[in-house]
Amino acid sequence: MPGRSARGILDRLKAGVVLGAEGYVFELERRGYIKAGPYVPEVVLDFPDALRELHREFLRAGADVMVALTYYAHRGKLKDVGRENDLEAMNRQAVRIANEVAREGDALVAGDICNTWAYDPKDKEASSQVVRAMYEEQLSWAADEGIDFVIAETNDYLGEALIALQVIKELGLPAMVTLATTRPHQTWDGYGYVDACKILADQGADIVGLNCDRGPATMLPIIEQVRGAVSSYVAAQPVPYKTQASMPTFESLKTADGTNVFPIALESFLCTRFEMADYARQAQALGINYVGICCGGAPHYVRAMAEALGRTVPASRYSPAIELHPMIGAKVEEKEKEFLVDWKG
Repeated sequence: MPGRSARGILDRLKAGVVLGAEGYVFELERRGYIKAGPYVPEVVLDFPDALRELHREFLRAGADVMVALTYYAHRGKLKDVGRENDLEAMNRQAVRIANEVAREGDALVAGDICNTWAYDPKDKEASSQVVRAMYEEQLSWAADEGIDFVIAETNDYLGEALIALQVIKELGLPAMVTLATTRPHQTWDGYGYVDACKILADQGADIVGLNCDRGPATMLPIIEQVRGAVSSYVAAQPVPYKTQASMPTFESLKTADGTNVFPIALESFLCTRFEMADYARQAQALGINYVGICCGGAPHYVRAMAEALGRTVPASRYSPAIELHPMIGAKVEEKEKEFLVDWKG
């Protein structure tokens, strides 16, 4: 079956850190292929070569997993943009493209499901049935096309995450389930993040952890607690933004005059590649098994993270060689030094 590697996700995690790369939706929006707001991955059908190229760039940068771009490719979100009839085609095509690129290297293929916006703890029984049906149809197509494991991500509610986990396990696939962390200390249905991860691990999730919302500075303290509380594998996929105690999530980031910058004016808060490399080293030192990146991620970050983990990847051929720069390199001639006068005052 396509997508089923001889060395699965659990074998790779047992051998060492797995490097994940997400952020497809944000990066493709920046490139002009996804509409900000609904964030539905119409690119899968409209511009498959654009998606294929981003997968390839992540692969060359060192990503161990090609994540099928089915985030928000569920019935509720497609209805928002009038494309309900494309539901199956979009999901199948996304997995096929991920498989195609994964075979160009030694990458795994992950099916992907996410927060549905349909789960309601005040109407738990009825809304759970809706959520389960959405997950079942998406993952039935993904499994049919061939995947190695499933990532259920950006879960605001533990209840919704548990539905995802149940559906994944019924398919007999390894499950990585990660929580969103928009609230200070707990999920939207009132579970502390550490406790929620423990419950997921106890219920059979192979990998638990956090993704999205928080940058490295505000995610790592929580994920360290998770690592100390569970015996399962742990995943961390922060956003590459400079969050801090007063603005712990990228949704809360504001400029000096109080202007909220989420989601399409975040550039001034971006981490550098060096900061993301530091994050990768810190996560590895904490014992995090799946070290990744989420919304805002891009290939240069992934390469920096891979190299920080001690790897040489195909894109390392083009890693910076600043010593060869004609103005600031190691062998700058006198006449070129004049260009630096204005810089140095």
